[in-house]
Amino acid sequence: MKLRRLGRSDIEISPIGLGCWQFSEGAGLIGGFWEALPAPVIDEIVDASLQGGINWFDTAEAYGGGRSERALAASLTRLGKKPGDVVVATKWQPFPRLASSIGATIGERLAALSPFPIDLHQIHQPYALATVEAQANAMADLVQAGKIKTVGVSNFSAKRMRAMHAALARRGVPLVSNQMPYSLLDRKIESKGVLAAAKELGITIIAYSPLAQGLLSGKFHDDPSLIKSRVGPRKYLPNFRASGLEKSRPLIEELKKVATAHGVTPSQVALNWLATFHGDTVVVIPGATKRRHAEENVGSMGFTLSPEQSRRIDELSQGYLR
Repeated sequence: MKLRRLGRSDIEISPIGLGCWQFSEGAGLIGGFWEALPAPVIDEIVDASLQGGINWFDTAEAYGGGRSERALAASLTRLGKKPGDVVVATKWQPFPRLASSIGATIGERLAALSPFPIDLHQIHQPYALATVEAQANAMADLVQAGKIKTVGVSNFSAKRMRAMHAALARRGVPLVSNQMPYSLLDRKIESKGVLAAAKELGITIIAYSPLAQGLLSGKFHDDPSLIKSRVGPRKYLPNFRASGLEKSRPLIEELKKVATAHGVTPSQVALNWLATFHGDTVVVIPGATKRRHAEENVGSMGFTLSPEQSRRIDELSQGYLR
């Protein structure tokens, strides 16, 4: 895959990365969304990602209380990777903490990911017992101490993202990314001004849940009974209900049509659109619970959508801008 710059940094990443939420070992409120994956399965997922050209991995403190970080580092080590071979992103969990927690917990993050450095450290969500300025200063301190390379945020509105960008700039540190939910079934970052602000400021949007938790694969439209067997709360979300499935069906049918034309899957078409429709601004972090999922992820950049195909997909997903 052709690499892209991460924001205004010198780090280069593939347009598709691997989201590692599912490596949480089923632990905790957030990690419990997924079943625990055995180490050999994690190795297969990471190996398939690497073999397909993915060079970066996104994890977080909140994913199983560090279990995802440790699982990722252990897998990369077993696969023979060394520090500098890959780009690693993680996140600090803000609530209910002060900004001082950023510096106080960095040792835990580094230990969990050892021997791999933190290339991108992100504030996981906007709710903390601290101002944007205080969090920015704490992150800038880590950059200047050489403990992290770059700074990002996650789930930040356009206004809050701009504030963080300005606060970091006062310390001579760029804000390189904002990780947001973004898919063909959730395009609110476009109507809320987040995407426009990111383009203006040179900030990379990292799209999480890019397949709308599997809905864009079309499998739940083909067999709605699959929803009931899934672990976690997704089965209760509006898009998974009968009315939600019917609303998105025209888009799913178009994804299938385009997929057939390219000899790929609907999921791959959805990922390709997300990673290319806005130039280099958006990169995508689908997860994977099986090797074939990871192989499908990397194959999403192996074809080119025609302008007409991109336009039609855009048109059919306009109902998800708000």
